[in-house]
Amino acid sequence: MTIEVLIADDQAMVRAGFAALLDAHDGITVTGQAADGAEAVAVSTRVDPDVILMDVRMPKLDGIEATRRILGDGYPAAKVPRILMLTTFDIDDYVYDALQAGASGFLLKDALPEELVHAVRVIAAGDALLSPSVTRRMIAQFAAQKPRATASTHLLSELTEREREVLILLGQGNSNSEIASALFIAEQTVKTHVGKVLAKVGARDRVQAVIFAYDTGLVEPA
Repeated sequence: MTIEVLIADDQAMVRAGFAALLDAHDGITVTGQAADGAEAVAVSTRVDPDVILMDVRMPKLDGIEATRRILGDGYPAAKVPRILMLTTFDIDDYVYDALQAGASGFLLKDALPEELVHAVRVIAAGDALLSPSVTRRMIAQFAAQKPRATASTHLLSELTEREREVLILLGQGNSNSEIASALFIAEQTVKTHVGKVLAKVGARDRVQAVIFAYDTGLVEPA
C-alpha cells in the first residue's frame, strides 16, 4: 500500500528536496506541499495524507498549532494523519509541545536521507517512537521544566500492576523486545499490554504514552 505524504515547510528548496527523495522510493508518494501551517491544515483536508512532515517554525501558523488543528476533534478528513515534526535542533523548545499536541515523533532536518525514508515508513506503520534515546532525552528534558499535569493522573488507577510496569519501561525508551526481556514475558504479550495501556490512558501511540508517563510522575526525568 502506498504511503501518501504531505510536506509542510516554509522553505521551497527543503520541500522540493524532501519530495524528490521520497518520491524516488517505492511505496511512498508526495501528494501535497504547504508553505505555512495554515496551508498545511487546508491542504491536508483536501489530499488526506497518511503522514505529514511538519516543520515546527513556519509563518502565519506554526507547526504546533497546525498539528493541534489537524489532530483535533473537528478535523474533517476521512482519516487522521500521523505527523512527523521537522526541527533544526534536537533541543527545540517547541518540539515537546508538538508531541503533546499529538505528533508521533520528530526528526532533525539534517538527518540522513535513509533516516527520513525510514521515519516515514515507521510513522505510517504506527510505531511512533522514533530514535528512542533522542526522543526520550528530549521529552525528559522538557518534562522537567514544565508544571506536572494532574488531570490525567487518575488514569493510572485504571492500569494493572503489569501494565504500569510496561508503561514505566516504555517511558524509559525501551523497545518491545527489551521490555519482554526485562519482564521475562513474550514479545507478543508485551504488544498486548502496550495496546491496553494506550487504550486506558487515551494515548494515540507510544510517544503519547511516554509523555503521559512523565506528566503523571510515573517516570521521572533523569
